[in-house]
Amino acid sequence: MKIAIINTGGTISCVGNPLAPMTASAFAQASQTLLDPILKQQFAALETHYLTDIRFPESATHTLDSTNLQPSDWCIMALGVLEHYADYDGFVILHGTDSMDFSGAALSFLLNSVNAQGYPSVVLSKPVIITGSQVPLYYQAGTSQPLTLNYNTDAFQNLCGAVAAAQSGIPEVGVYFHNHLYRGNRVVKTNASQFAAFSSPNYPALGEYGVNLTIDPALCLPGPVHAELGLDNPSQRSTQIALVRSLQQGLGDYPVAQLNAFPATYRQNPASGFLAQLVDAMLAAGARGLILESYGEGNFPSGNPDNPAAGAIYQALARANQAGVNLVNCTQVLAGTVNSSAYAAGAWLPAVGALAPADMTPMAALAKLMILMASADEQGWTRQQVQTLLQSNLYGEMSSVNYLDSRINPELLANQGLSSLDGSAQLVNCAEQGPLLLASGHSEPLWRLPINLHAGDLPGRLRMQDDGNLVFYNRSNQAIWASDTGHFGGASSRLLLSGSFANQGADNSLQLQVYDYSAMTCACQLYPVL
Repeated sequence: MKIAIINTGGTISCVGNPLAPMTASAFAQASQTLLDPILKQQFAALETHYLTDIRFPESATHTLDSTNLQPSDWCIMALGVLEHYADYDGFVILHGTDSMDFSGAALSFLLNSVNAQGYPSVVLSKPVIITGSQVPLYYQAGTSQPLTLNYNTDAFQNLCGAVAAAQSGIPEVGVYFHNHLYRGNRVVKTNASQFAAFSSPNYPALGEYGVNLTIDPALCLPGPVHAELGLDNPSQRSTQIALVRSLQQGLGDYPVAQLNAFPATYRQNPASGFLAQLVDAMLAAGARGLILESYGEGNFPSGNPDNPAAGAIYQALARANQAGVNLVNCTQVLAGTVNSSAYAAGAWLPAVGALAPADMTPMAALAKLMILMASADEQGWTRQQVQTLLQSNLYGEMSSVNYLDSRINPELLANQGLSSLDGSAQLVNCAEQGPLLLASGHSEPLWRLPINLHAGDLPGRLRMQDDGNLVFYNRSNQAIWASDTGHFGGASSRLLLSGSFANQGADNSLQLQVYDYSAMTCACQLYPVL
């Protein structure tokens, strides 16, 4: 198996006192001598290739401490993978830890693409594993002395684990650190001084290395639904290379800033506030997006507790939204899901256009928003389409709030549900009544199963099957209702709740449908009934 190793820089490839980065070619030469024989002990058929043609122009060594990475450097890494994709079975990217969580997210958005409706159009089909370390891999007593493996480092363990993960075949951008393999767009750096530097607070680790590397396939992304969509297809790969090259030039035109909620002075009469001044300053500097890192479940100071709309911060954010700046309401809390409607202190945020990212990390939200906005010109997307994609789970970076997918999250258990992105409607699998489509301010269900359910049937489960059939199973695991949209050869599908509910018919865009994305066609519309 052929694995490509890309050294971008960081602690793992530093030597000397004080520590300084090695060039990619010097690191490759040392690794071929000192590391490869050890890897061969475990993986006899392994071929490691160190790609030294991937260079970062900001640095004389052409490698970078990740502190100095900028968005265009994400594209350099992505192109390094894409332009060598056909030659290798997997990729390992060595990276500094400071911004690894940003790059882990960004690469998942650069090595895959979706259409305007959020369905895959180009799909990663091989492992791309990012790793680094808290302590360097190599030691050199003096400039004239030979390199040796450093004593008792996490670098050696992490690199060995990443090479193992890169041979697994999973179609994921992953981060391997301290015996754990994580989804790259879910990680957060949570420790600056321990070997367990990264966590994935809102999604389980994909795998763990004990005596051997064990990966749970049920947690991994499924890859392309058709071979034609995968990056193994030269046509798709060429399309993605062209897009990433364009983004490399264009990402700088779509800067996104992060703004933490913190106790700051504000005045109510006249309305003013330090946070409002920061928002205005970010807009004046050219920000095209703002990632709000709110308190708790999504609460952000408005500048007026009794009348948020009169507050300076509310008004500054409203001006930003009116100016076309996209606002995303994340939480600064490590784990959990944003629910801005839970408290009055956050319920005003949708009124100024703040988008709901569910349990996405602020790092993933920043990379996702920037790449979506920069892609919009190439893809012909509207601002509304960008905002819908931002709030949709594209590559496992957030929970799927508005759909079931037959290949990755296929089922609603009792009292679980889906929600439209604006929160105006919910599909709830009620334990006492079965699946109900409910709308805010509407007393009767908009849709329910068209059969009589008996007490002995409930609670049941609603499952989107990979043959394209939506099926309700009773408590005895008997299928008692189906959408009759199944195909013998398979039809990977989603149960999708889209649009927005409104009492006025002309304004009601809400839809509940079974969509066969293997054939890109609506298989069945449950609401409204056609």
